[in-house]
Amino acid sequence: MSKPHAAEATAIRVQNLSYRYPDGVLALNGASLEIRSGERLGLLGPNGAGKSTLLLHLNGVLPSDNGAVRVLDRPAHAPHLITIPPQVAIVFQAPDDQLFMPTVKEDVAFGPINAGFGRREVERRVALALDQVGLRGYEDRCPHHLSVGEKKQVALATALSMQPLILVLDEPTSNLDPRARRRVISLLQRLPHTTIVSGHDLEMIREICTRIVLLDQGKVVAQGAVDELLADRGLMQGHGLEVPYSLRPRPDAPSTPARGAKRS
Repeated sequence: MSKPHAAEATAIRVQNLSYRYPDGVLALNGASLEIRSGERLGLLGPNGAGKSTLLLHLNGVLPSDNGAVRVLDRPAHAPHLITIPPQVAIVFQAPDDQLFMPTVKEDVAFGPINAGFGRREVERRVALALDQVGLRGYEDRCPHHLSVGEKKQVALATALSMQPLILVLDEPTSNLDPRARRRVISLLQRLPHTTIVSGHDLEMIREICTRIVLLDQGKVVAQGAVDELLADRGLMQGHGLEVPYSLRPRPDAPSTPARGAKRS
C-alpha cells in the first residue's frame, strides 16, 4: 500500500475556490483551506453549505480552474488530473451510488482492473481491502442484499483497493445502527490515510478527527481543534449546528467559553 506523505507536507490546498452549478446556484464562494498529510479533518456545516461540492473537487469530479485546488502539490485540472483520482478516493454517503456489480469481489476489483493491474495484483488488492474492512468471506455475496452497514464497508473497500493516499468520506455513519456505526468508526480510526470526513454525526467527528473546518454558504467560517470548536455554542448555533452531548456542560458545572478556534 502507498505510504502517506510526511506529516509536515501539505496533502490538499484549496485557495479561493468558487463553483456555480448550471442552474445558477452558487455552492462555493471563495472557500480556502489546507489539509496536512496524515491529518484527519472533519468538514462540518449545515445542509447546503457546500460540503459535498467541495469534496467533489478533490479528485476532479467537478472541475476547478487556475490552480484553485492542488492535490499532492499538483493542480486538480488537466493535464495533471489523470494522476490524481487514484490518489484520492471518495466514499459517497449512499453506498448504492458506488456499488453496481453482481458480487462484492467484482465491485472491489473494478477500480484496479480499470487501472490496468494484472489478475494477481487485482486479487491481492481485493483480499487486502476486504481484510481491512472485515469482510473476508463476502467475495461472492450480492452487494445489494447486504445491510446498509455492510454496504458502507464494501464501498470503503472499493476505495481502499486503489491504495490511495487520501480518503474522503461523506457522512460515513449515516443510517447505521449503533453496532454498525461503531464498526465504521473503529475502522476509520485504524486507517493511516490522510482523511477528510464530512458529516453531521459530531460524536463520530470527535472520535476520528483532530481538526475541524466549518463551512457555511460556500465559505470557510471557522477552523480549529475539534473540541475547542465544537464546544463553542454561539458558533455552532450560528451555523445551524449544536454542541455535541459529550461536550455540553453538566447542569451543576459553570460554563467556560471555548478558546482556540480560528474564525475566518
